Amino acid sequence: MDITYVGESLLPGKIGQFFVILSFGSALLSCISYYFASKHQEERSWLKIARIAFWLNVVSVVGIGSCLFYIIYNHLFEYYYAWDHSSKSLPTHFIISSFWEGQEGSFWLWMFWQGLLGVVLVFRAKSWESPVMAVVMLCQAVLGSMLIGVEILGERVGSSPFILFRDALDLPIFSDPNYLAMITDGSGLNALLQNYWMVIHPPTLFLGFAAMIVPFAYAVAGLWQRRYKEWISASIPWALFAVMTLGAGIIMGSFWAYEALNFGGFWAWDPVENASIIPWFTLIAAVHVMIAFKNSGHSYFTATFLALVSFVLVIYASFLTRSGVLGETSVHSFTDLGLYWQLVAFNVIFLGIMVYLLVKRKKEMPSSKKEEDIYSREFWLFVGALVLTVACLQIIASTSIPVFNAVFGTKVAPPIDPIQHYNKWQAGFAVVVALLSAFTQFMKYKRTDVRKFYTAAIASLVVAMVVTAIVVYVTKVYTNFMYILLVFAAAYTVVANGKILGDAIKGKWKLTGSAVAHIGFGLLLIGGLVAAATNEVISVNSSNHIAVAGFDQVEKPGDNLFLTEGEPMQMGAYRITYVGDSVAPPNVYYKINYEKIDDETGRVIESFQLRPFAQNNPQMGGLIGTPATKHYLTHDIYTLITAAMSEPHQQAQQGEQTGFEDYDEPAVYETNIGDTLRYRNGYIVVEGINRDAVVQNIPRKDDDIIVGLKLRIHAATGETYEAEPVFLIRGGTTFDLFKDVEEQGLRLRFSNIMPQKDKLELMVYQKPLPEKKWIVFKAIKFPYINFFWCGAIVMTIGFLLSIFRRNKEMKSV
Repeated sequence: MDITYVGESLLPGKIGQFFVILSFGSALLSCISYYFASKHQEERSWLKIARIAFWLNVVSVVGIGSCLFYIIYNHLFEYYYAWDHSSKSLPTHFIISSFWEGQEGSFWLWMFWQGLLGVVLVFRAKSWESPVMAVVMLCQAVLGSMLIGVEILGERVGSSPFILFRDALDLPIFSDPNYLAMITDGSGLNALLQNYWMVIHPPTLFLGFAAMIVPFAYAVAGLWQRRYKEWISASIPWALFAVMTLGAGIIMGSFWAYEALNFGGFWAWDPVENASIIPWFTLIAAVHVMIAFKNSGHSYFTATFLALVSFVLVIYASFLTRSGVLGETSVHSFTDLGLYWQLVAFNVIFLGIMVYLLVKRKKEMPSSKKEEDIYSREFWLFVGALVLTVACLQIIASTSIPVFNAVFGTKVAPPIDPIQHYNKWQAGFAVVVALLSAFTQFMKYKRTDVRKFYTAAIASLVVAMVVTAIVVYVTKVYTNFMYILLVFAAAYTVVANGKILGDAIKGKWKLTGSAVAHIGFGLLLIGGLVAAATNEVISVNSSNHIAVAGFDQVEKPGDNLFLTEGEPMQMGAYRITYVGDSVAPPNVYYKINYEKIDDETGRVIESFQLRPFAQNNPQMGGLIGTPATKHYLTHDIYTLITAAMSEPHQQAQQGEQTGFEDYDEPAVYETNIGDTLRYRNGYIVVEGINRDAVVQNIPRKDDDIIVGLKLRIHAATGETYEAEPVFLIRGGTTFDLFKDVEEQGLRLRFSNIMPQKDKLELMVYQKPLPEKKWIVFKAIKFPYINFFWCGAIVMTIGFLLSIFRRNKEMKSV
């Protein structure tokens, strides 16, 4: 029979689901209308319909987001998405993060940014609007289908964020009309995502993903309408924007990994990280070859292919992270929502468009019969793009091992040590790309003055060698030849592009953007190399033992120190002290003081406190630590809690409770009036017997015998307390009623009267001495990590300057 549920707020979900259907339908209508508007440009009615449908789509996407945020913010746990990704204890900024923690929210984020970019295209694309927007709205329709959440012919299409909890899971509580009264809170946000970077990292990353559709759409439009050369100039600013935003998103992810994850670094070559960096590499290659074609007429097919394949790789990345195919090989991929074949279809649609147009138009594509001169910039830009593509192929091959296993039934194991595996391959590619980023800047398109080239290149090379020697010596990476080579290549990039930047300041401003971006790349490479190669664990444990059960199975004892609260310990140059903690559920913040002591005077010359925090999360395997970092100009001190004493409120109470679990075994005394009995913090004097004792809430019967034992407790600190435990005989049965002295942690029982011995039996219970709190932590020093962050910022600024330049060029044309 139907159940009428109590307290459910169904209207927001119904409105939200209406907008989901509307967004899909309007995107599909807009796509079809833009297609016919491109085919029949003389008929303006198709364009008018397409625009109306587009604006309807924008409104519906905003409506979906508004309804979903209303549900999450107001803790409407009758909706599964709100229950699964949020909780009442989350502050507002983490509620925002919970919005896109799930697949549905992140698909919406992609749609939102794509809609916003569509608005810009509608106003600025001019003659490109119809063909470009046809492709954009096709993607919008596919994304919209991911949120529909309906079954068609027994097959599930999409996953709606507005599904009710009782429809998502079949649980016994849903047989109760008032089940919401039993759901007091949501399951909360993943502990690793409770970091401020997760408020801005996913939106930036998905803006980059969304922006990748625009160069793809321009390339498709150019091939479709045979406007082979025109699309290149129009799409370069968009390609640069996509490179800048996706790169910024990836770097923000590195910040998050460095500050929130517990693997002790900023890049772990996790499959999800790889999935985002692959299309970024290919689009960087595409931008360089597109610029080369624009200036020289060479490498048109390569430019087109790379622009197209970059977005196809974004979709493939989405398949990897959302289909569940990665399984346990990634720490932060999405769980499978049953969208596997829908994601496959997403890949097939856009890969099919790419392959069809490249094959169909191959013979008509512009080509230069004249070979590139080896001393031309376009030749080396092509080589650089080729190197980046090969680097991507290596990453794709290793990351896609789970896909190959699923498709071919093989059992190939992924790399045991991913960081070493990828670094071994990518270091060589990085050297080549960095060298190309240096000397190519001294070349001209089509033909270079060889004498001028060698003069500038060799002069920068000499300076770079000097810089390399200084950097290698200071950072102590001279023990590894590959490290020296990487530093040299990066230094050469910085020096060569520094010269170009100097020339730009003197008047050749056009090269400013590329010079700044390449300088940023060089600094990033140096910082990443030095920090990764020379970081050292400073919490060295010479005993190689941690007295915590099972610790050696999850961590290296030799890299961790055991700290007891209030007991200082020397750790290298620092004296460290664990001084306590504070609780902000579900996290516990551990306060660790660092002090540097002058050996001669004994004075503290530097002190600071780090507050790494952790939470006990059984769903994620136990203690989840989040590091705290002290930032210096030349290095960082990174501190992570790896084990900690359980808090009383975290300890599960098991078995039958008797009320005496918090006390040690009692001391039993046969005593008499006037005796003195010692306990841990003082002594007890038996002062007498009260034969007229009364028991609160127990009426006295005529035949009852109630005797109180009058005791005076003297604490070692001078305080005195009185207590009178009671012995009761009723109907031949004996009872004793204890008395507590909370201030001294005592429980006193007058347990027996022994007339034959002329003795009184007193049982004294004492609470155990509180165990001192302890933690186990790891501290790592990251030298020169700021070069990495600084390089990332400088590179982003370079991309931004390049966008301004290309936009200005378009306006002048």
